[in-house]
Amino acid sequence: MSGRTRAGACPERTCVGCRDRAAKNDLLRIVAVEGVCVPDRRGTLPGRGAYVHPTRVCLDLAVRRRAFSRAFRGPGALDTTALRRFVEQGEQATP
Repeated sequence: MSGRTRAGACPERTCVGCRDRAAKNDLLRIVAVEGVCVPDRRGTLPGRGAYVHPTRVCLDLAVRRRAFSRAFRGPGALDTTALRRFVEQGEQATP
């Protein structure tokens, strides 16, 4: 016996806002498209991705820390208005 379990391991990612590790399924993947942060719900958009909890608190932390420009290795600030709108709609939909 090797000590390994047969259960499939769930990949983990780090939230760029709060820096906590969580299951990949619990985080929202963000991709930079032409200077705009776009939510990638299906995880299929090409390019480098950054992960954030789909909450307003983690999004605000990431914006304040300039984590998106660092994660995407971009020269300046990225537009996060579409991302903020997406997160706020998701929070309103969840009871």
